[in-house]
Amino acid sequence: MLKLLSVTQINTYIKKLIESDFILRSVKVNGEISNFKLHTSGHLYFSLKDEESSISCVMFKTSVQNLKFKPENGMSVIVYGRISTYLRDGSYQIYCTDMEREGLGDLFIKFEEVKKKLYLEGLFDLTRKREIPKFPKNVGIVTSETGAAIKDIINIARRRNKYTNIIIYPAQVQGLNAQLSIIESLKLAFKNKDLDVIILARGGGSIEDIWCFNDEKLARVLSMSPVPTVTGVGHEVDTTLVDLVADLRAPTPSAAAEIVFFNEDDLVKVLRNIDELILERTLKKIKYFTNNVNNITMELENQNPLNQIVLSYGKIDEYVNRLNNNIETFFKNSWHQIEKYSLLLEAHNPKNILNKGYSIIESTEGRLIDEISGFKSKNSYLITFKDGRLKTYIDDVELL
Repeated sequence: MLKLLSVTQINTYIKKLIESDFILRSVKVNGEISNFKLHTSGHLYFSLKDEESSISCVMFKTSVQNLKFKPENGMSVIVYGRISTYLRDGSYQIYCTDMEREGLGDLFIKFEEVKKKLYLEGLFDLTRKREIPKFPKNVGIVTSETGAAIKDIINIARRRNKYTNIIIYPAQVQGLNAQLSIIESLKLAFKNKDLDVIILARGGGSIEDIWCFNDEKLARVLSMSPVPTVTGVGHEVDTTLVDLVADLRAPTPSAAAEIVFFNEDDLVKVLRNIDELILERTLKKIKYFTNNVNNITMELENQNPLNQIVLSYGKIDEYVNRLNNNIETFFKNSWHQIEKYSLLLEAHNPKNILNKGYSIIESTEGRLIDEISGFKSKNSYLITFKDGRLKTYIDDVELL
């Protein structure tokens, strides 16, 4: 009959088995550092990996102080120590007592080579980056349909905006051939002509977990997206090739959702501000045009032909009065002149001399005879006296 054991009993038993193994009590392991973390306590936590697997490692502060270099992610090292089980989690790890540097790890070297290659081809150029739509209608999401990332994205999307459509393209985002699954989902998303933007996302994890996002073919496929792309892969400190190729890199899936899905309340505020601004400017325009109309109306009123006619009537009356005055003055002056000339004519009127006993002799043709030589025989003459005229005939003229 099997004995009933607790979890602690099982982990303790396994721990004793491992620690009693001769080989595991003193190991020398080489690999590439990943998930490196220097704790505030001074302890180092990291993983050693090769192309097929990884193992967790810890180096306590007393051993860290003896290191002659600073470990970093991607560095190829040889560690010395023992393998034991962490009782609480039931996980085994290398308890490192020393570490030697070998150089850059093979995976890191390969990553840098591909990164440089794509950079030289211009896939990272800022000129290629497209602006992310501010108000997308349809958003495609390429990620695991069961992971925490999609849940976070949907929660944020619905909290910020319930009107944007979400189309999920499920993909394997971890493990062997994960990059092929992501490529297939991306190509499927590319066929949807209604999409405005695509989010490629995966939650946090170790470098090994997100290494598929450093695949060269995947980076090239993402660069051919017909719509803008946003990546939210891993944590903020993780930068993959797809992050460099994408139009915009968000530090996390949640941050990608915050960027892509606009806040409905913010949009309402913006629209209200725009509405108030339009109303304010419209009222200003109306006031401006009203003032212009009033000014033009006043100007037209001033230039009204009727007003000009009224003013002209006044001027006409003035001219008439002036003309009448001038005529009256003219006639008065003329009458005085006439009287003056009449008196003068009267004074020089030759008939006045007749009153003095003189007479005027004229030929029948009206020619004045003022000399004796003017008389001719056998001619008639007219003699004017003060009381009348006499016609006489001279038969013969004899000079005395």
